[in-house]
Amino acid sequence: MSVFFVGAGPGDPELITVKALRIIQQSPVILYAGSLVPEEVLADAREGALVIDTAPLNLEEIIELIKQAHEKGQNVARVHSGDPSIYGATGEQMRRLDQLGIPYETVPGVTATSASAAWLNKELTLSGITQTVIMTRYAGKTPMPERENLKSLAQHGATLAIHLGVTRIHKIVEDLIPFYGEDCPVAVCYRTSWPDADKITATLGTIVDKVREKKFTRTSLILVGHVLDPENFDDSFLYSEDQAHVYRPKVKPAEPRKVKRPEVE
Repeated sequence: MSVFFVGAGPGDPELITVKALRIIQQSPVILYAGSLVPEEVLADAREGALVIDTAPLNLEEIIELIKQAHEKGQNVARVHSGDPSIYGATGEQMRRLDQLGIPYETVPGVTATSASAAWLNKELTLSGITQTVIMTRYAGKTPMPERENLKSLAQHGATLAIHLGVTRIHKIVEDLIPFYGEDCPVAVCYRTSWPDADKITATLGTIVDKVREKKFTRTSLILVGHVLDPENFDDSFLYSEDQAHVYRPKVKPAEPRKVKRPEVE
């Protein structure tokens, strides 16, 4: 028996990995975060599977359900939104399972950051602008370590992906303008990949009023950085004709080199 912490992606049922879908299809017990995971993700659950929305449950109640499945030798698909490693609240569940001696495995999922960048058709790391993405959140019920306050992070000038902060967009703007400037591009993506998804693109100087006009109050990702509307950036070395590497040597062989998976006995 094992527990699988499955990343269901940001909302679109098609933005789920093949492995995650297989686990959902095969598991006799499915516990899913119904406040963030659409039921469509579970459409291919096996007939007779026990499917429980954990949104109204507390941690101990969730662990009790897993214990009951463990005693019956049943695998559990613990389905979380996005990727379980990013604001997934999985750490405390894993700690309890370690204490109980119940094995588990994590299956990664598409993050809201990557899905939102795809929706915007933007690359978040452009040569000559920034090579760093900082995924963070704004302090709310969960406090932020002082060394990770937004002003400290802003000093890097990296692309920022700010979770759980749209209701404090005015404070975020105040913190960022001294480092990024009022003309820095911003995108606020609401419920990325869901049927009612919506987005705003603006600048730090204009974003607050636009967010208030849309009345975004939850489930929104804030992306900040000059990569969102660059005036100019460098071509990467990856495809430069002047940059030879092991897969593109200066003297090209008759047959291009291919990547092979190692054989495991």
